[in-house]
Amino acid sequence: MSSHVLIWIIAAVATAGVIVRPLDWPEAIWAVTGAALLVALRLITPQDALIGVGKGLDVYLFLTGMMLLAEIARGEGLFDWLAAHATRRAKGSPTRLFLLIYGVGTIVTIFLSNDATAVVLTPAVAAAVSTAKAKQPLPYLLVCAFIANAASFVLPISNPANLVIYGHHMPPLLEWLPRYLLPSAVSIVATYLALRWAQRDALRQEIATDVPVPTLSAGGKTAALGIATTAVVLLAASAFDIPLGLPTAIAGVVTVAVVLIRDRKGPWITIKDVSWSVLPLVAGLFVLVEALDRTGLIATIATFLQASAARSAADAAWGAGIAVAVLSNLMNNLPVGLIAGSAVQSAPVADQVTRAILIGVDLGPNLSITGSLATILWLTALRREGQRIGFGPFLKLGALIMPPALILAIGASMLFG
Repeated sequence: MSSHVLIWIIAAVATAGVIVRPLDWPEAIWAVTGAALLVALRLITPQDALIGVGKGLDVYLFLTGMMLLAEIARGEGLFDWLAAHATRRAKGSPTRLFLLIYGVGTIVTIFLSNDATAVVLTPAVAAAVSTAKAKQPLPYLLVCAFIANAASFVLPISNPANLVIYGHHMPPLLEWLPRYLLPSAVSIVATYLALRWAQRDALRQEIATDVPVPTLSAGGKTAALGIATTAVVLLAASAFDIPLGLPTAIAGVVTVAVVLIRDRKGPWITIKDVSWSVLPLVAGLFVLVEALDRTGLIATIATFLQASAARSAADAAWGAGIAVAVLSNLMNNLPVGLIAGSAVQSAPVADQVTRAILIGVDLGPNLSITGSLATILWLTALRREGQRIGFGPFLKLGALIMPPALILAIGASMLFG
């Protein structure tokens, strides 16, 4: 058996493990084991593995900062406070509550990333609908899953996959917004309308009108200020074409430090609840993609994209966007994004194609529960709240919601030229 075939087999099995989670083992174990096997079997050198790990530095820093911000906000009750306010403002209307939660989810995704929406907002929404005595809480919880992907390309900071696609060639904010603002708006609205229609029967229920709003602690106010400051810092960094990882990590560490020092709490209370396993998961996937690169896969994809774009940039964009959207549900969007991102970074590709690929990687995972890391994290949070949705029912719902949003978003991206 050739080394290239063995690399493909190991990468496929490791990716399948990340998606399916056999034996309920964490996703990181499968990715790291696959990476370790590649080195142990001498399919790649330790130096190549380190190069692969090093390529993800900006993503690790970005995720670290975002996870710290999200955890301190959760611990200080900021998200519970926001969800309670949304529930109270619903004034007994289940459809208004649905819209308000969708709005909160959109804001959280835009400024804190889609993973934060999945991990942090889901428990807050569960608490809010429980307080509202909603007999069918699932429609509101589904909002957290779908908006996490639908709003994840409004800003560069809205999804770690955005950093993966562009790498060190991330467009400055003033270039990003004209490219993605209209497609994002179309994606958000189309996803809302389809999800709202799909849940129309479940939303014919009564909810409580007198909902208590918890008092926001000083730590919660500080966390909110830290998040707002972080958003401003990241927007400025993006505007000046500065890599987003380090500013995000610094903002997260400083915000957590200020809150903990003010409340005279030890750091362990926050650190222990952060999903640190995401970092080795991403590192392992970077190593797997580095090994696949050694087989010539990424060069082949880059050459194919270039040739297709030379014939017709629009056709290449449509084909690439739809293809990565589908593949994201078969392989998970993180490895697909890593492969596609490496391909578009390794050779000049029409900007239309890159935009369509990013939209496909970000929005495509709304088809299935295995499509993105954010959706997998949402599923885990959902189970903790005593709620479950199977692969089939989610796929049926995703097949109704994702394709129209994807087609409209890619179509809107073509208007930029």
